[in-house]
Amino acid sequence: MFSPDPIPREAIEWAIRIAGTAPSGAHRQPWFFVAISDPDMKQRIREAAEKEEREFYERKAPPEWLEALAPLGTDFVKSHLTDAPWLIVIFRRDYEPGPDGVRRKNYYMTESVGIAVGFLIQALHRAGFATLTHTPAPMTFLREICRRPQNEKPFLILPVGYPTDDCVVPDLKRKKLAEVAEFVE
Repeated sequence: MFSPDPIPREAIEWAIRIAGTAPSGAHRQPWFFVAISDPDMKQRIREAAEKEEREFYERKAPPEWLEALAPLGTDFVKSHLTDAPWLIVIFRRDYEPGPDGVRRKNYYMTESVGIAVGFLIQALHRAGFATLTHTPAPMTFLREICRRPQNEKPFLILPVGYPTDDCVVPDLKRKKLAEVAEFVE
């Protein structure tokens, strides 16, 4: 539940700069960020995402997955994609095209981009913004809408904004430390 209150571009730039400091395999930095505030482009993304999400919820998702999603209250309607003042679409670069036409392979792309996204989310939260991860599947429509090259694969969409005053966040419980960590001293 995002407020339409604007966020300055400079704040998004700052967060993306922080994301760009993430470590990466062979220091190839295999990520690309497309920050979108254009309402028409956000609408196109929402329509394409809802088409994929409807297919997922109504035909593709196994019952146990839908059961796991139920406490979150999600469905195929993705109003947050047009409500949030910004969308940041993150792409994973599988290779870099060289000037001589030779592909320069990137390494540990998924891990590297995942770390960069973690940095990005933390930067946005520290700046006082709300966000959530959105991964419609398949996401290939994002490459076309964002006009990205073949060497880039859509990784994630982050809507960014302020929460509305009446924002409802699911009461999610986190696992206890003993369930996620072990200390060997």
